[in-house]
Amino acid sequence: MILFDQVVSVGAVFLALLVRYAFEGRAVPDGVLQAYLWSLPFIIPARVAVFSACGLYRQVWSQASLPELGQIMAATTGDAVLAAIVIYGLVQHWIYPGPFMPRSILIIAWMLNTACIGGSRLVLRLRREWLLTRKSVAGVQHPTLVFGAGDAGALICREIKRHGESGYRVVGFLDDDPAKQGMRVAGVPVLGSRKDLGRIVKQHKITHLIIAMPSAKGRAVREISSLALDLGVHVKVLPGLYELVEGRVSVSQIRDVQIEDLLGREEVSVDLEAIAAYLSGETVLVTGAGGSIGSELCRQIAQFGPRRLVLLGHGENSIYDIHLELREKYPDLDLVPVIADVKDKARIDTVFDEFRPGVVFHAAAHKHVPLMEMNPTEAIKNNVFGTLNVAQAADRVGVGRFVMLSSDKAVNPTSVMGATKRAAELVIQWLNRQSKTIFVAVRFGNVLGSRGSVVPLFQRQIAAGGPVTVTDPRMVRYFMTIPEAVQLVIQAGAMGTGGEVFVLDMGEPVKIVDLARDLIRLSGYEPDVDIPIVFTGARPGEKLYEELLTTEEGTRATSHERIFIAPDSSSDVSIDGLLADLWCDVDTGCVENDRLVSLVNSYNRERRHAPLRG
Repeated sequence: MILFDQVVSVGAVFLALLVRYAFEGRAVPDGVLQAYLWSLPFIIPARVAVFSACGLYRQVWSQASLPELGQIMAATTGDAVLAAIVIYGLVQHWIYPGPFMPRSILIIAWMLNTACIGGSRLVLRLRREWLLTRKSVAGVQHPTLVFGAGDAGALICREIKRHGESGYRVVGFLDDDPAKQGMRVAGVPVLGSRKDLGRIVKQHKITHLIIAMPSAKGRAVREISSLALDLGVHVKVLPGLYELVEGRVSVSQIRDVQIEDLLGREEVSVDLEAIAAYLSGETVLVTGAGGSIGSELCRQIAQFGPRRLVLLGHGENSIYDIHLELREKYPDLDLVPVIADVKDKARIDTVFDEFRPGVVFHAAAHKHVPLMEMNPTEAIKNNVFGTLNVAQAADRVGVGRFVMLSSDKAVNPTSVMGATKRAAELVIQWLNRQSKTIFVAVRFGNVLGSRGSVVPLFQRQIAAGGPVTVTDPRMVRYFMTIPEAVQLVIQAGAMGTGGEVFVLDMGEPVKIVDLARDLIRLSGYEPDVDIPIVFTGARPGEKLYEELLTTEEGTRATSHERIFIAPDSSSDVSIDGLLADLWCDVDTGCVENDRLVSLVNSYNRERRHAPLRG
């Protein structure tokens, strides 16, 4: 390639000489030609140096694009400047003072040189595209539509063309923008909008649809996915913008639509400086560190450089797993796995005395509503008195911040689990009034993929061939992904001044039966045809509609658009009597569920609100 460039560059000057003097109808003067020949021993080494410095010989030109054209322009321009210096400043002044070479020669030569060197690289790129096209034609190709004729759609279309082995053949785009209808993007036509999907699928025998709208709302993804799945089309999606690195898109990033894509979730933004200010350099202790939420808390906390991270949990296998994962990813972080039960006050006191954490995230809890209805004593011991043990230990050793993870089921509780979580909120608000530690609680709803949640249950039922069991066709729940819930929990911890019950904006409520149908379709089956849906009736303690108070009068906004503060009604509440009554029930081993719920509600002074309905 170096030899080729030198031959082209020298030839460009000779051609420029011929062109220049051809306009005057005469031959190139011998003196001008001699002056140029005398300059070649100086120009050629300089040109090699300039082209090398501009990266022309470190580039894979078969994959070149616009940035590489800039490299060529810089190289040929630098070459022209050096040639002018050598010819006019050195050769014609000192070595061969012959006839003056017109300056237009170098301008014409620069244009020819740029065109020839750039053209040579373009030939390499075109050859590669041609070979890929032949390979694509030879392989199995799926007629594919791309939904979204924007930047991401154009990029993925070009990537598919480059990678014939992907198995996709882009037939056209779908886009709801009227201005794009009938246009061509990346050489492919925009065939219509989503309302034309049925016609286009039939006309072009479409088998695959790629949703290339990384910033699309879940409702839009849900609608287009549902339409395509009903037509028997396989649906793929590009990841969200936060998953795309520096705006680059590749075929490998195309994945199946997941249930998270259909929930209308928006990317969570957090104040990294505020979070880092209270986590960096601190000893942070997480209870329930082996659970779904607790382990994700540990993953995200580790990113902020705590001095030490204490992983406290009751199950040795789950603590072993998260400790091993974090040790491999953060080898310099001081990680301490601790096997302990929050119900064991003496053990908890020993742990806090030994490590004296500055920040505590209390994620340990019994959370399964039906199980806690059958085991109310354990729910009280773990959720209420376990929280009391950890919170009192935090107060005694002077923890700076204590963040308890609560639940939407604590709002006007009707179940044992909800009642015990509300009692736990009252515990930390009570302690906050008499402690220097900042105690806060964070409420949120169901978390996708957490242990015991509905999605893994549905997935197991679908894998077994059904039926998928839904308690009630009216059942509605709020959902979050685990990472976004944890991000907001950590953010709320940074915002708390003491005693707040933060409420996370969970977005739009989702009907459980719709969630079941979406999962069945995403698994490649047809609801009530391949996989039946069976309604089993609401279980004891379950509500049809959960309450979060995020949209109710009385909640206060915070500096974060996704975090609210529930009305504070605990300032005049002494919970000594509540704890005494609960301990008496535990001590006797005789807990009546209805009495427990009624007892907690008698201490729960929050306003009563109507359920939020979908």
